[in-house]
Amino acid sequence: MKKPDSRRIPVSPDDARKLLGPGDGNLRDICRVLGVAAVYRDASLTYTGEKAALDRAQAVTERLIIQIQASGRISKAALHKALDFPELKAAGLVYNVPGRAGRIIPRTPGQESYMHSVMHNELVFSIGPAGTGKTFLAVAAAVSALQDNRVERIILTRPAVEAGEKLGFLPGDLQQKIDPYLRPIYDALNDTLTAPRVQKYMESGIIEVAPLAYMRGRTLNNAFIILDEAQNTTLTQLKMFLTRMGYGSRMVITGDVTQIDLKPPTVSGLVRIARILRQIPGIGFVYLDHCDVLRHPLVQQIIEAFGRKDEE
Repeated sequence: MKKPDSRRIPVSPDDARKLLGPGDGNLRDICRVLGVAAVYRDASLTYTGEKAALDRAQAVTERLIIQIQASGRISKAALHKALDFPELKAAGLVYNVPGRAGRIIPRTPGQESYMHSVMHNELVFSIGPAGTGKTFLAVAAAVSALQDNRVERIILTRPAVEAGEKLGFLPGDLQQKIDPYLRPIYDALNDTLTAPRVQKYMESGIIEVAPLAYMRGRTLNNAFIILDEAQNTTLTQLKMFLTRMGYGSRMVITGDVTQIDLKPPTVSGLVRIARILRQIPGIGFVYLDHCDVLRHPLVQQIIEAFGRKDEE
């Protein structure tokens, strides 16, 4: 009978405590899913099994170590995604940010394509369901570009139509009126920067957050510009926004075409824009799906269920 192959991977004791998990629970999951046996001894993790399974176990382990170095921990979601998506195909896909998110790497194949497209195109459309990291990765890319002095400012905008209300009817000044619509962007900023730095940058104009209507008539140079929830823009609004782009600027447009609040939904510019711009060099289109969802596992199942209903 053929003796199983083995693979030895150096892992420091500090990394091993987080990699193996409480009661070695993470390691047991890896062994169960991949069909290998494992033992940790003398600062090395040794896997035993078939060669193909060992290759995958090594890729998963190396990816989880990168995750530990990036965020200091391994969540259950990160473990499951590593088992689904062990190998990065493109090197250098990292956003280094000063906030608690620290070092950000793609966690799904879709996120890898997204980050690669943002790095190689001046204008990127990211289209996919909730929980796939569209907004977070766009903000992380913007913060990384700002920290590296590749842009001078960040401009973040959203159409204010989610609740079917006009801004003028909401209480408070302009900032108070638009804050509820922009909360996901603020959350991403606070994760990738720090709250004091976000406030400082906003007061100095380095970060600008404004409703889409306030973009009209401007030319935005040397800026990283993000339009979030773009499924709620008409084609005319989207054209207005895209033509604000100036020299030295980059744009990311995110949206979920399954959550259009416009009436009728067919007027959404995001649904129609790909047919118009797809062939232009320097413009990237990335489509994320339920496999890229990083929220609670039930969210992925909910998205799949709605997708089946739409097909019916």
